[in-house]
Amino acid sequence: MAGSNFVDYIKIFCRSGKGGPGSTHFHREKYITKGGPDGGDGGRGGHVIIRGNKDLWTLIHLKYARHIFADHGQGGSKSRSFGKDGKDQVIEAPIGTVAYDGETGEFIAEVAEHGQEHFLCKGGRGGLGNWHFRTSTNQAPRYAQPGEPMQERTIVLELKVLADVGLVGFPNAGKSTLLSVVSAAKPEIANYPFTTLVPNLGIVPYRDNKSFCIADIPGIIEGAHEGKGLGLRFLRHIERNAILLFMVPADANDIKKEYEILLNELGQYNPELLDKQRLLAITKSDMLDEELKEALSENLPNDTKTIFISSIAKTGLMELKDLLWEEINKEENRVMTISHKPIDLKTIPRDEDETEKETAIEDEDDEKFAFRGIGWDEQFDNE
Repeated sequence: MAGSNFVDYIKIFCRSGKGGPGSTHFHREKYITKGGPDGGDGGRGGHVIIRGNKDLWTLIHLKYARHIFADHGQGGSKSRSFGKDGKDQVIEAPIGTVAYDGETGEFIAEVAEHGQEHFLCKGGRGGLGNWHFRTSTNQAPRYAQPGEPMQERTIVLELKVLADVGLVGFPNAGKSTLLSVVSAAKPEIANYPFTTLVPNLGIVPYRDNKSFCIADIPGIIEGAHEGKGLGLRFLRHIERNAILLFMVPADANDIKKEYEILLNELGQYNPELLDKQRLLAITKSDMLDEELKEALSENLPNDTKTIFISSIAKTGLMELKDLLWEEINKEENRVMTISHKPIDLKTIPRDEDETEKETAIEDEDDEKFAFRGIGWDEQFDNE
C-alpha cells in the first residue's frame, strides 16, 4: 500500500435533498364542473448514506469529492400523482470507517460490515397535496404543504484499519522489518525514527494455506496520547486489532520499562485497549546467546507471553506465527464492538488542500417550513 495513497482521515460536506411541495391542483374534466381537489404529494428528498465496501482499503476516493449533494424531491401534480423521489447519494467506505460530526466531534455511525448502511443526512419528506386537506366544511382547500427542508452538515470520516494483529512499539523496534519478512508487504525500512509514516498491512501465510493479517502501526513514543510524535493520528488503528504484539528490541536499556510505557500510552488513549490480548516479542535477539536470554527473561512482565525473535536471522518466526494463530482463534480474543468517544477536532491535522472558508451552502429558493397553521409534527406524528 503506497504511502501517498493511504488516506485514513477526510472531512466532507453533505447535503440531503429537499422534499417536493404538494400540489394545489383541482380536478378539471368535461361535464364535471366541480371535480374537487386532487393535488398529489411531493417526492422525498434524497438521502446521503454511507455504505461499507470490503473492496476498499482507503478513503482516497473521497479526497477530491468532498461535497456530496443528494437530489431534491419533485413536486406533486394533478390526479393525486406523487412527485418523484430525489436520488440518494451513497458514499462507499472501507470496513472500519467511523463517521463523526464535523462541528461537534460527536460519534454518528460506524461501518463494521460489508453492505452495512447508515444515514448521514436524511432527505426532507414530501409535502402533502391539497387532496389531504378536504373536509365537509372546506371542500376546496387552496393550499398544500411545502416539502420538508434539506439537512446539511460537515462529516469527519476516520478509517480504523481491520487486522488480526497490530504491531506496537517505539520507532526502530523492528516492526516494518518483521512485516517485510513474514508477508509480501514492502514497507520503507531505514535506520532513523518514524520511517513508517502510514500504517502498512500484510497478509501472513500460515500452515495448510491459512493466513492472517498484520498491521504495522507507525512508532509510538512517550506522550503520544497528548499528540507528541505522530500522536493520536494512528493510535486509533490499534482499536480494531484482535491481538496486540508489543515489540521491544533486545538492546533496549530496560525492556520491561519500555513495555510499560507503551502500555500506558494505549491506556491513556483508550482504556478498552488494555482488555485486548497482548504478546511481547523481543526483537533483534540474534545478538543474544542462551545465557543472556535467560538473564533477560527474569526481568520481563509475568502477565504477558514472551518470545525472542530475529527478523534478519529469521529465528523464532515460525514459533511467533504459531503463537499468534493460537491467540487469534480464541473466542475471547475476537474483536468486539468498540464504544467510540467523541473526537477532539483540534487534535486532528488539517489536510493541505483543506481551506479555512465556511462550507455551509444555502439554497436561495428555500421555502418556509410552515403554512396556515398546519405543521409537520401535526401531520406525521403517527408515521
